Amino acid sequence: MPEATPRLMYMRRDGFDPVAELGQLRAQAPVSRLDAGPSRDLTWLATSHTAVREVLGDAKRFSTDRWRGASVYRPVGQAGNLLNYDPPAHTRLRKMLTPEFTVHRIRRLEPRIEALVAGRLDAMERAGPPVDLVPYFARPIPSVALCELLGVPRDDRAEFERRSTIHLDQTRDFAEREAYGFALHDYLAGLVARQRVDPDEDFLGMLVRQHGAELSDEELTGLGILMLLAGVDNISGMLGLGVLLLLQHPAQLALLREQPERIGHAVEEMLRFLSVTHAPTPRRAVSDVTISGQTIKAGDRVICSIPAANRDAALGAQPDRFDITREPASHVAFGHGIHHCVGAPLARMELRIGFRALLHRFPGLRLAVPFSDVHFRRNTPGYGVESLPVTW
Repeated sequence: MPEATPRLMYMRRDGFDPVAELGQLRAQAPVSRLDAGPSRDLTWLATSHTAVREVLGDAKRFSTDRWRGASVYRPVGQAGNLLNYDPPAHTRLRKMLTPEFTVHRIRRLEPRIEALVAGRLDAMERAGPPVDLVPYFARPIPSVALCELLGVPRDDRAEFERRSTIHLDQTRDFAEREAYGFALHDYLAGLVARQRVDPDEDFLGMLVRQHGAELSDEELTGLGILMLLAGVDNISGMLGLGVLLLLQHPAQLALLREQPERIGHAVEEMLRFLSVTHAPTPRRAVSDVTISGQTIKAGDRVICSIPAANRDAALGAQPDRFDITREPASHVAFGHGIHHCVGAPLARMELRIGFRALLHRFPGLRLAVPFSDVHFRRNTPGYGVESLPVTW
């Protein structure tokens, strides 16, 4: 058996790019054995666009259910987490959830998101340059947007954001993060209980109104936690990293300023080029299957590298070049198949509004430190920057 790829290779980056070794694997061994560390499971790494789409798109042969066949149901907080469900349970929940993320429903949130972004830009302007874009802009926008979606009362939002930030901060002690995770679970459980009594027009309230008899309180709470884990960290990473990317590509930035109608294309290109999610939930082969010439045995795990797949030449010429004029490709930044991110329309809207408003408000926006002084988040579920000092 060939030598295994280092365990965390798929999480390694070189600035905006996946490390060169991932590109070499994609060309030479698009499905390669991965060193799983202490785990006894045989694990594979998929790096080509074709292999990644084949694995993610085949829910019959690749499972995401970590408790598949277990005698107990799921740990606390995992009920309702679609990422760990297979059909038919996944189908049941997704069918109820999807209508809340249609373009029509998401547009109801647009004025609230625009007001939120404007408020953050006001705070930046009051603080005066230089400011760190991460705590002023990139982190609070997805966090408060989630509060708007879930119907978290305004008086609770500062504490909700604080708990969310600490829970998602991979640099903190695990016990501390876990404690804040339990606190978030308890808060969301209380929010669900209140919605049961008096459902409003927000996300949880609408689910209670329309599917209350079909969803348990634990499932509703788990769906809220899923939105937190899947949305806040990744969108925050995209906002910070995306601004840095534009500042490092002045010709692309100038084009976007001259033609703001390109914002949709620009967001799609940033999603493809940056791919802040290293990998979606690992899959486990249900039966023996061959992908890209490699036989994967039943029980083997497969990790799919999103950055490597999105830099595959199969998506178009010069995939390592950032180009907002590129026609949107079938990237896998939001996954693929039945687990394609249900919140993708909301994420795209937040990114379009955020980038457009920031560039309009601060036409002279630029880095306040040398690029070499910008520190990237490493070994975290979502890629991004630790801080981003800017001036204008």
